[in-house]
Amino acid sequence: MTAISKVREMRTAETILHIIRQRGQRKLPLEGLYRLLYNPGLYLHAYGKLYRNQGAMTKGITTETVDGMCLEKITTIIEALRYEKYRWTPVRRIYIPKKNGKLRPLGMPTWSDKLLQEVIRSLLEAYYEPQFSPHSHGFRPGRGCHTALQEVSRQGRATKWFIEGDISACFDKIDHSVLLDILREQIHDNRFLRLIGGLLKAGYLEDWKWNATYSGVPQGGVVSPILSNLVLDKLDKYVEQELIPVYTKGERRRTNPPYVALTRAASKARKSGNLEQACILNKQAQKIPSRDPNDPNFRRLWYTRYADDCLLGLVGTKAEALAIKERLARFLREDLKLTLSEEKTLITHAREEKAHFLGYQLHVLHADSKHDHRGQRCINGSVGFRVPDSVTKAHCAKYQHKGKPIHLTQRVPDDAYSIVTQYQAEYRGVVGYYRLAYNLHTLGRLRHVTEVSLVKTLAKKFRTTCPRIYHQYGRRLQLKEGSYKVLEIRRERAGKKPLVAHFGGIPLRRNQWVSLDDDRSASRIWSRRSEVVERLLAQECELCGTKDHIEVHHIRKLSDLQQSGRSPQPDWKMKMSARQRKTLIVCRQCHQKIQYGRYNGKAL
Repeated sequence: MTAISKVREMRTAETILHIIRQRGQRKLPLEGLYRLLYNPGLYLHAYGKLYRNQGAMTKGITTETVDGMCLEKITTIIEALRYEKYRWTPVRRIYIPKKNGKLRPLGMPTWSDKLLQEVIRSLLEAYYEPQFSPHSHGFRPGRGCHTALQEVSRQGRATKWFIEGDISACFDKIDHSVLLDILREQIHDNRFLRLIGGLLKAGYLEDWKWNATYSGVPQGGVVSPILSNLVLDKLDKYVEQELIPVYTKGERRRTNPPYVALTRAASKARKSGNLEQACILNKQAQKIPSRDPNDPNFRRLWYTRYADDCLLGLVGTKAEALAIKERLARFLREDLKLTLSEEKTLITHAREEKAHFLGYQLHVLHADSKHDHRGQRCINGSVGFRVPDSVTKAHCAKYQHKGKPIHLTQRVPDDAYSIVTQYQAEYRGVVGYYRLAYNLHTLGRLRHVTEVSLVKTLAKKFRTTCPRIYHQYGRRLQLKEGSYKVLEIRRERAGKKPLVAHFGGIPLRRNQWVSLDDDRSASRIWSRRSEVVERLLAQECELCGTKDHIEVHHIRKLSDLQQSGRSPQPDWKMKMSARQRKTLIVCRQCHQKIQYGRYNGKAL
C-alpha cells in the first residue's frame, strides 16, 4: 500500500492535503489518488468553501442546487465512485457579454458535480501549487492581479519593449490529450485519469440539445482554472528555461562616453574654481543617460502571466522582440496546440507607447528633473501604471444620462443605508483596484459623478431636494490620511450599536504595495471546519429537534427574509434573521414545508 493510500482512512481533510502538499514539494509521483475520493471529510471541506458562493444556488441542467445538502448526498457520490459508476452531467451553457461586444460561453454544472470538482481541485492544487512558476499569478491562493502588477514594477526597470501575449480562446481550445499527458507525468492512477477524462468529454446542453466537447475545459467549472494552469505552466517553464537564459547577458551596461566626458569636464572646471561652468556641464550631463542604452552586450528579458494573459519585457531590439513573439507562437502551436492571438499580441515601445495589462496602461517613465535625496535621477526607467481614460468614462456612464449624473430608479425602493452601502462598495472597488496607478487622482471625476447620482437617488426616495440631502447627511470624517467630506447614513437598532454607512472618505493616493483585503481586523479566528459543516454534523433539526433525514436549507441572500406587510414572520425566518445566516439545518419534513410555504412556526 502506498503512502497516499494509507491516508485515505484519515478523517480530516487538512491532514490529507498536507501530506499531498509535501509530496508535491518533493515532486514525488502520486499513486492511489482515486482512493482519496472516498474520504467524506474532503467533501465536507469542499462544501464549506462552496456554499457561500452565489453560484451554489444556480441550477445546471437539473434542479439540484446546494439547497437540500445532506450527508446522504456525499455517501451517494462516494459509493458511485467506489464502483466507478459516477457519471458527469453535461453542463448548461449560457453566454455572457465581453467588453469587445462578443459573447463568452459559460458552463453551469450541477451541484453534485461542483462538489466533486472542488474535491478534485483541492487535491490537485495541494500537489501542483508548490511546483508552479513564481511568475504565474492567476487562480492561485495568495496571488492575484496586484501581485502580477507588483512583479512587473519590480523587474521591469529600463524595459525597451513590451510583448503583450494573449492566447486565443485558451479555455475553449485546451487539447484533452495534452492535458491528460501532463497529468500522467506525475499522477500514476488510471482510475483518476479516467475520471478527469470523463469530465472533459461530458459535453454541454444548449437549447436542450446535447453537444460533444472535443477540446477545452468548461468555463464556469470549479476545476477548470487549475487544469488550465497545468497546461500553461508548460509555457512558464519554456520561457524560464529557454527564452530568459538566451536573452540575458552582461552584468551591467557600459558607461556612456558623452556622459563621462561631460562629468569629467565638470569636475575639472570645479577644481579650477569655475563653479558656474561646472554647474552648466552638470545640467547638460543630467539630460543624457549615464549608461549606454544601446549596449549590444547587455540584454534582459522578464515574464509575468495572469491566466491566459502574459506580459514580457525586453531590454534589446525590436527584431529580438519579434523573434521572441514568433518562438512563443511556435511553442504554443506545436507543443500545447494553442494559438497566440495575432490581434491581441502586440509589441509596444515601452517609452513612447503604452501597453495594456490587467486593465492598466503601462509605460516606462522618463523625467530628468526628478531627483532623489542623493541628487540622482530616480524615475527614469521605472514602469509607471496609469488608469486608462476609458475606465473612468465607462464607470461614470453607469450613473449618467446624456453626460449628466442621474438617479438610479432601480435603487429607490431600497432603504437609505443599503443605497449608500452599494454606491460606496462600487466606488471603493474601482479605487482599490487602481491603487497602483500614479494618476489615481483622475478618479476624482468618478467620485463626483457617483456622489451626485447617490444624492439624486436619495432625494428621489425621500421626495426632497439635493441641497437638503447634503445638509441632512453631510458629515466630516477624520482619517489618518486627513479630513474628508462624506455622506453618512445611520440605521438604528434596538439594544445594539447603530449601523453606519459612509460614501467617500477614500483617499486617491497611489500605493504601489497595496493588497486587497477588506478584513482589516487585527485578529482572525480560524477553525478546521466551517460553522455550517459543524451544524450539519450535529444531525439535529434546528426547528423541531428531529435527528433523522437532516438537510440544509439555503437562501440566496438575507434580504430574501424580509417580509412585506405586518403579518408575523414564520419561526424559521426569525431564526435565520436573528443568526444572520443564509443556512438553516432542518429535517426533511420541515424542509419540505418551508419550500411549499406550509411552515407556520412550531405548530406544523
